[in-house]
Amino acid sequence: MTGLTTIDSPVEDLLRELAPQVLGVLARRFGDFATAEDAVQEALLAAATRWPAEGVPDNPRGWLIQVAYRRMIELVRGEAARRRREDLAARREPDGRQTAPAADEEFTADRDDTLILLFLCCHPALSPASAVALTLRAVGGLSTAEIAHAFLVPEATMAQRISRAKQRIRASGVGFRMPESAERQRRLASVLQVLYLVFTEGHTASLGPDLRRVDLSEEAIRLTRALHALLPADSEVTGLLALMLLTDARATARTGPSGELISLADQDRRRWDAAAIAEGVALVTRALARGPLGPYQVQAAIAALHDEAPSAERTDWPQILALYEVLERMCGNPVVSLNRAVATAMVHGPDAGLEALAALAADTRLARHHRLPAARAHLHEMAGDRERAVADYRAAAALTTSLPEQRYLMMRAARLAAARQAEPS
Repeated sequence: MTGLTTIDSPVEDLLRELAPQVLGVLARRFGDFATAEDAVQEALLAAATRWPAEGVPDNPRGWLIQVAYRRMIELVRGEAARRRREDLAARREPDGRQTAPAADEEFTADRDDTLILLFLCCHPALSPASAVALTLRAVGGLSTAEIAHAFLVPEATMAQRISRAKQRIRASGVGFRMPESAERQRRLASVLQVLYLVFTEGHTASLGPDLRRVDLSEEAIRLTRALHALLPADSEVTGLLALMLLTDARATARTGPSGELISLADQDRRRWDAAAIAEGVALVTRALARGPLGPYQVQAAIAALHDEAPSAERTDWPQILALYEVLERMCGNPVVSLNRAVATAMVHGPDAGLEALAALAADTRLARHHRLPAARAHLHEMAGDRERAVADYRAAAALTTSLPEQRYLMMRAARLAAARQAEPS
């Protein structure tokens, strides 16, 4: 979230949590998402400046709503286009509701409109990529740089995409309300992709010193639970919730005492959340039985196989490889192909996996992504080629913007380099 990276983490976390709620209140009240988003950003910046020095107010949500509401009024009245929207709002609302509340007046806005906001950002006027980017910005609280990294595009490209998306939402004149059933179904794929990307960014932060951003992963799970309650019979909604729970169940075991990254194979499985695993397995089992089969269900099934394995050595890699092959046919995502190559190595040996990775080298979507050289390094290490493994681990470390991942990759390179030097000549 722009402007919040230098403030205390507790205040930053609170602002990230409250931002979509405040935006939902203003968008519902004024029917102008783009201007509401501008007003909320200014309120967040005001809070980021004042709260660390003055303390967090007793009602931080109400404080943000009041400040954003007043700024919204100023923006609405500031230009001719804004005045036209204010006149339209005046015909819909009594005059007494067109002025900001007094500083000492309690602003009652208890509804959480985040789910409505999520569907609004996934409006059919937007391309799927633009809808996902806009929602990550408005609902997930991600910065433009973080969203660009998730999409594997330059930051300037992503900034333009988000700006155009806001303009299209404004031009559509859509009301702030939950879409009807048929329209909701048309937007659902984009909504699920948004929730998945928000969770992924929370599970492994693309920037910064921390491996995880718990606020984002928890918010993604909360919203997906709400969506599941709204659409309990949808197998892909159920599959996505299962995938999140099964993945998040391993979260606390992914780091050591100093915050260092621990690979899946080396994790203490006693630290995994057994209740979350049981819930996730039950969800994906029901979803697979009900169908139709979709990519989130397949990914959840893969996660369940990892979670239910009593040890890394007893993981059912042939079944995981078969599922990745199904998933690859479904979506054609290069990261899925990369994971399939690793699974191939676990079943058929590292040379087979390296051959599969070589076929991905020309994919421009992976050209600047650390996952390709990291996977190649792992397979070279499996094959006993320490020299190439060290080079690829270092190449991967140079590409990642996550400091925990960078430290982990450099540590692996250093250990292998030291082992090479210790070898008899």
